[in-house]
Amino acid sequence: MTQTILIVDDDLELRKLVQSYLAEEGFRPVTASNGREALFVAREENPDLIVLDLMMPEMGGYDFIRVYGKEADIPVIILTARLEENDKILGLELGADDYVTKPFSLRELTARIRAVLRRSGTPGVETEILRADDITLDVGGRITFIEDSRVDLTPTEFTLLATFMRAPGRTFSRLELLRQVQDTAYEGYERTIDVHIRRLRTKIEPDPANPRYIETVFGFGYRLANLDRSPNRQQ
Repeated sequence: MTQTILIVDDDLELRKLVQSYLAEEGFRPVTASNGREALFVAREENPDLIVLDLMMPEMGGYDFIRVYGKEADIPVIILTARLEENDKILGLELGADDYVTKPFSLRELTARIRAVLRRSGTPGVETEILRADDITLDVGGRITFIEDSRVDLTPTEFTLLATFMRAPGRTFSRLELLRQVQDTAYEGYERTIDVHIRRLRTKIEPDPANPRYIETVFGFGYRLANLDRSPNRQQ
């Protein structure tokens, strides 16, 4: 099935350029010029992924994520011309899965889109259950439970947690984790892992300030803590 990509940017020429390129790459691109229009298009088209500019008139990218994020769990790649790290981090904190800084290469953007779509996955016939203490991951269904409560994770957060649970006790560097979620490691992007880990902890940890599950290995990266019940995998 052809995947639908919603491109949201107030730059008409950029929208046309990205739309044309993604169409050639086999996607079904649809567009919007601002966040308000994007809400209408997203509700009508049910996109598989959204490429979202942050700075737009009428409704910017931040406000769009706040509103639409309550309606649907759709992967988002943010576009930003700003160089300030805080702008990128805020977008990730709001739930975006990745970001690309303008100007960008269409080939890189397409690679990021494919990587996020692979992470988001589609429920299939594969049965893979990962367990660690009170955490259960249904990998095929992309479902997470803490005890008996379902927890909604972004594709990036789910991939990170599955990576830890498949190798309990192993310490992963930020670059290794970046390769897991993006297929490759872009120089200067590894610190974005900290943002995703922080968001993941707020969703799965009883006390995010004193994490029980995901430990920080200072100066290096992260690992799944040694828990009371050994993690296991069923296939």
